[in-house]
Amino acid sequence: MLEEFKKFALKGNMVDLAIGFILGGAFGTIVKSLVNDIIMPPIGLLMGGVDFANLFVTLNDVQIAAGTTLDAAKEAGAVTLNYGLFINNCISFLILALVLFFIVKAINTAKEAMEKQEEEAAAAPAEPSKQEVLLGEIRDLLEKS
Repeated sequence: MLEEFKKFALKGNMVDLAIGFILGGAFGTIVKSLVNDIIMPPIGLLMGGVDFANLFVTLNDVQIAAGTTLDAAKEAGAVTLNYGLFINNCISFLILALVLFFIVKAINTAKEAMEKQEEEAAAAPAEPSKQEVLLGEIRDLLEKS
């Protein structure tokens, strides 16, 4: 049973999957930083200085001053509905989905090109060998005589 588990765990597909999972997590972190640190600040500025990470609605009766950050509201004991963070996460998801779409599209295009080349190579008749050419010439000479 241990030997069988070793075969399973060390298969090429399993290792590829693990590497893909780790790279996917790292890529997700980069996309999240791109959204939170690069994309959302200019959008917030265009919307009048809004910080999307601090957009929330208080659900309980804790008194929160206008302009209070999400962290300060939570420290005050407020139960919050964090729709700004949800917007950030939706944008992160859309960027990640778009990038993955382009990666899959590129892989499929490359795969189709390879399959087309293989089909063309299989369809093209192979050139006869030197021996076959010589034998054909001998046959033709014998037929003439």
